[in-house]
Amino acid sequence: MPSLHVCSLSKLADTVTACGASHVATLINAGTPVTRPASIPEANHLFLGFNDIVEPMAGMIPVGEAEILRLFDFVDGWDRARPMVFHCWAGISRSTAGAYVAACRLMPDRDEADIARELRVKSPSATPNLRLVRLADALLGRDGRMVAAIEAIGRGRDAFEGQPFVLPITDGAP
Repeated sequence: MPSLHVCSLSKLADTVTACGASHVATLINAGTPVTRPASIPEANHLFLGFNDIVEPMAGMIPVGEAEILRLFDFVDGWDRARPMVFHCWAGISRSTAGAYVAACRLMPDRDEADIARELRVKSPSATPNLRLVRLADALLGRDGRMVAAIEAIGRGRDAFEGQPFVLPITDGAP
């Protein structure tokens, strides 16, 4: 079964090795050095550089529609034969938002709230970046349901780093 794995930067290599991932999506500050695991071809590594902010702030780079569209293209190009890993610095905000957005993209008929509740069960510390979710919701035509679902699960437990977790992809294609 295809799956999305989520982890922090510090757990990236171990997560890729453990699950046998073919693709990695990095959602992290633009200048952060990230070593792509040797098993991941360059073409299968998406790097989106933006700060973990919800509203624009001076000196910070917010995620925009261009990044969401690149994420959609990357997810759409994944053959689902092996897992995809999403990571950010801590594995709590940007990566959980990216995996949630990817799950909504890959399972267009699945209820957004069901995916969000599964995300919360799998990751008590998950606090998906609402700006990323808001932009993806609009681009996917989900009429605010993705945002409402993430708001409904609320902020995750405080943590320095999230524990790696898996979201299975169970149906449908975009």
